Amino acid sequence: MSNKSHFEPVISVNNLNHYFGKGQLRKQVLFNINLEIKTGEIIIMTGPSGSGKTTLLTLAGGLRSAQEGSLKVLGKELCGANDKQLTEARRGNGYIFQAHNLHGSLTALQNVRMGLEVHKTFSTTEMMTRSQEMLEFVGLGNRVNYYPDDLSGGQKQRVAIARALVGQPKIVLADEPTAALDKKSGRDVVELMQKLAKEQGCTILLVTHDNRILDIADRIIYMEDGYLRNNDAVGVMSQH
Repeated sequence: MSNKSHFEPVISVNNLNHYFGKGQLRKQVLFNINLEIKTGEIIIMTGPSGSGKTTLLTLAGGLRSAQEGSLKVLGKELCGANDKQLTEARRGNGYIFQAHNLHGSLTALQNVRMGLEVHKTFSTTEMMTRSQEMLEFVGLGNRVNYYPDDLSGGQKQRVAIARALVGQPKIVLADEPTAALDKKSGRDVVELMQKLAKEQGCTILLVTHDNRILDIADRIIYMEDGYLRNNDAVGVMSQH
């Protein structure tokens, strides 16, 4: 990787507008969003419910196509992207949601392995080895054959993190990952994400209402009524 690419933004958003509905029901939900996120940054997006945070997260993740303006992820324009381009964009991402979305009929190991299914480059043995190592990394080496019903909320969320990160994504998108967890489990989960971001050079965009975890951010951005209010860095990055 050249030095040039290291300094180029991983996510670059320019004058982005987004709408829900059609015709008279059409409603603008994002207004003139401008944002740049660099490699290895941990960005926390906060703000009231319904302010557009999750919408922006899903657009950046290629879960839906951006409509107006520019949204580049890893150098690829996603504004007006077709299904094939969006699928390709999603391959570079790891997703962690509030509801861990684990498959109840699969063990922790099998759930994590699902995170490698989109990558065609691994043999079955490699998939199992990597999944096992990832579960050990998140502190669940002794729970690999447990089913989700036999795990605590914090353990389930750690399985979800292992699944999101097993493919070594360049970008991790997390939507309220600590909402269902107690203080200690929530802290464990975000510190794990922070450690992985630093070790793997992975960029994290995290939506949260949880004020207890804001300190892990390099920058905090605030959304309100579809506008990004303080796009100036808050926290560590602002000192550079």
